[in-house]
This record gives sequence, C-alpha cells and structure tokens, in this order.
Amino acid sequence: MNEYAVKRYRYLNQNAIKGETLFVGSSLMEHFPINEILMSRGISRVIYNRGISGYTIPELLESMDEQIFDLEPSVIFINIGTNDISHQEETAEVFEADYRKVLVEIKERLPKTKVFMMAFYPVNQKVADTVTAWPEAPIAAKLRLQRLGKANGIVEKLAGEFGYRYINVNEGLFGKDGQMLEKYTTDGIHMWPDAYELIFDNMTKYIFE
Repeated sequence: MNEYAVKRYRYLNQNAIKGETLFVGSSLMEHFPINEILMSRGISRVIYNRGISGYTIPELLESMDEQIFDLEPSVIFINIGTNDISHQEETAEVFEADYRKVLVEIKERLPKTKVFMMAFYPVNQKVADTVTAWPEAPIAAKLRLQRLGKANGIVEKLAGEFGYRYINVNEGLFGKDGQMLEKYTTDGIHMWPDAYELIFDNMTKYIFE
C-alpha cells in the first residue's frame, strides 16, 4: 500500500468539491493528465484523479475512502486491475471476486453515482522487451496480452450485473496486430501524454453526457 499517496489524497480531499467527476485506478489512471487537457482546451470542468501507481484491486479496497468515498463523486471512471493480471498467480476467479467487492461498496455507499468501467488499454510486447529500467516489463506485458481479453470480459459482465457502463475508449491506440502503437507507449505498458489526448477524445461523449 502506498501510504504516502493515500495520505496525500486524504489531505487533498478535505478541500475537494463534493459531487464532481472522479478518475480512479492504478498508474494508467494516475498518469492521465486530465486537468492539463481540460485547461488546454478551455474546458471548465472539475475532474479529480485519484489513481495510485502500482495499485492492485485489494489495495484499492484498503483505501476506498481516500480514493473514492471522501469525494462523494457523482460520476466515476474506474480503471483498475492491470497490475493484478500481471501477477502470474492471479486467477480469473480471484480477479472477478476482488473487482466485485469494489463495486459492492460503491453500490452500497454511492447508490446514485454513475459508474463507467473502462476496458483495459493494449500493450506492446516489442517495446516492453527492450526496457532495461523495469526488468519485470516483458513478463508483465506478456501476461497482460494473454489475459486482457478475458479480464475485459469479466469487467463487462460485472458492469451489466451492477447496472454500470462498460466502455472501451481505446480506438486509435493499437495497430493491426492489436498491440499498442509504439509511438504511444513509454515502456510497452505505460503511455505518453499524447495517447491520453486520444483517449480523452474517445471519452468525451461519456464525460459530458
């Protein structure tokens, strides 16, 4: 558990405006420069980002107050689980059970909140294989490639079960091979800011509906 990030959010939440839109998840959400994008486009909209790098679903469950409930959001975009499926020992059954726990808490404590459950982003194995600063990148990318389809299927099923929306905002990120385009990824898994610009364009119909 990233105690620094959780404590930081605890402080920030004290002055946050309740009832706004929330982005929550792991590093792929934390790196989303949503406020820079909004400002550069002259959009006056409050969106809080409470992603934490490296987080798994069980870790999110330990910090639901700081990452979600303290803000009392009216809309949530959630992208969590890519780190879970990057662990060799993770099973589809455990993944689904853990994700369901998150949704049960949200449904119980924020029954009127609109929730968008995001499809996982593609990865690029070739780029991941060249990364030296992150030795685990090649195996993480390999496991994600093998498991993304099934994981997305589980997320989509859970969305239907809870009355939430499953959305895929990955159009334009990947090539004919289904892997993330090299120009968009820093290490085969994480993305450059221009990739998030594209994702934001794909998300606007949900953000502003």
